Amino acid sequence: MTRPRHPWLLTLAAGVITAFFLLPLYWMIATSLKRPDEVLSSPPQWFPSPPSGESYARALDKPMLGQALLNSVAISLGVVALTLVLAVPLTYAVARIRMRGSAAMVLSLLVAQLLPSIVLAAPLFIVLRDAGLNNTLLGLVIADTTLTLPFAVIVLRPLVRAMPAEIEEAALVDGCGLPGVLWRIVLPVMRPGLIAVGAFSFLLGWGEFVFGITVNSDPEVQPVTVLLNTFVGQTGTAWGPLMAAATIVSVPVVCVFAMLQRFIVGGLTAGSVKS
Repeated sequence: MTRPRHPWLLTLAAGVITAFFLLPLYWMIATSLKRPDEVLSSPPQWFPSPPSGESYARALDKPMLGQALLNSVAISLGVVALTLVLAVPLTYAVARIRMRGSAAMVLSLLVAQLLPSIVLAAPLFIVLRDAGLNNTLLGLVIADTTLTLPFAVIVLRPLVRAMPAEIEEAALVDGCGLPGVLWRIVLPVMRPGLIAVGAFSFLLGWGEFVFGITVNSDPEVQPVTVLLNTFVGQTGTAWGPLMAAATIVSVPVVCVFAMLQRFIVGGLTAGSVKS
């Protein structure tokens, strides 16, 4: 593989593109540190001088903020757990068991990724209401899992297909049942993909808004994304407190991806090349 003649140009281009995508994040943090009279100043101030914590104080005084954060934590962890529990056997069945309609099943999973959540909101609300799960954290976990499960199967399926089937057959001959094959052989191979799927499931469960406002109408069980919407009023938007609350809400996601970045990249690319 030949090296590029001017590698510094690639580095410069990567830096510019990264700065472009990080600009909204910087502007959110900068706005949260401005005084109320500086938020909408013209021309805009790129650097808060001096930084002010007034917006954070107003955001933390918001009723139900603590409860909404706890709800989002419970929902996100529940989505991760339910997605992984359902995705492992479903992925193995789709990848290994030859049955009529398996190709159509994979295609349906791909199509499910194209549907916006607003299309699923009304049917899910009716189903969860009839099951008595609306206005519950469990109902919102189930609703969010309908978005993460197709993605999980699509990511994990290449990992299973890349593994030689002879290994599983040898384990079955040696007396290891199918649950043992899944636990001792398949799961270790799928571990990079499971970490990536878990991280993205946590991200979607943490940031999902449509299901949170349609499935759960009780503020006691709504996620923090719905609470952020309350900063937008009929007479205007409290931009400072909104950006402060959004910065607080973004911290867990940044921490999760900072800790699992290596595993996420490896999990998404582990099944792309078959040796």
